[in-house]
Amino acid sequence: MGKVYAVISGKGGVGKTTSAINLGFSLNELGKETVVVDANLTTPNIGINLGSPVVPITLNHVIKGEARVEEAIYEHETGTKILLSSLSVDELKNLKHEKIPEVAKKLKKIADVVILDSSAGLGEEARATLKAADEVVIVTNPEISAVTDALKTIKLAEQLNKKIAGVIISRHQGKKWELSQEIVRDMLEYPLLGVVPEDASVKESLKMKNAVLITHPKSKASRAYRKIAKRLIGLNEDESFFRKLLKKLGLG
Repeated sequence: MGKVYAVISGKGGVGKTTSAINLGFSLNELGKETVVVDANLTTPNIGINLGSPVVPITLNHVIKGEARVEEAIYEHETGTKILLSSLSVDELKNLKHEKIPEVAKKLKKIADVVILDSSAGLGEEARATLKAADEVVIVTNPEISAVTDALKTIKLAEQLNKKIAGVIISRHQGKKWELSQEIVRDMLEYPLLGVVPEDASVKESLKMKNAVLITHPKSKASRAYRKIAKRLIGLNEDESFFRKLLKKLGLG
């Protein structure tokens, strides 16, 4: 049985979707059978970011009972599985986002890890994603408004009795006006999984329609996401190297 992680933030524009994608790709590198799900039904971006904005069968079809979840899963060239939402406004009609937990349960049976890219904010759609999760990953920027919204998200997750896996500080620039890592950790009262620097490679990867982990594997952002993925599943450097070696030998 796999584990479901909801990647969520209190506001948009903090790097949530980028984090969801690259965490998924990193976990796949580590030998985990991973499915990245665009659970942001109203404003989905994963398909756009990966160069597949339109696919025949989407999460919308699965939620409506028009397709099986296995039919909506697509495989990236890396082997990472992707489940996309529809960009069509018409597909939002009569769509019951409260069925997301149902879909997540099915995905847990066919994958080691399920990454849900949640909608921003604290609306019913985000709540549905939280309810579907075994653990929650909070993404924030080192700015007071973003951290305050992240704190609200944490409080909601706690009300739903969800475990907080940790916090990712994204788009860190090292400027004097940014909150320090210590202050962010103290405000949110949860450990940091890692810090992802502001990196031009991320914007270049968006233009290239692929994960930065693939387009710029040695970039600062890629290295940060790999470290975060290891911490998320409790791997140290030696263990992750051994797992990758076994996978290459066909034994993982």
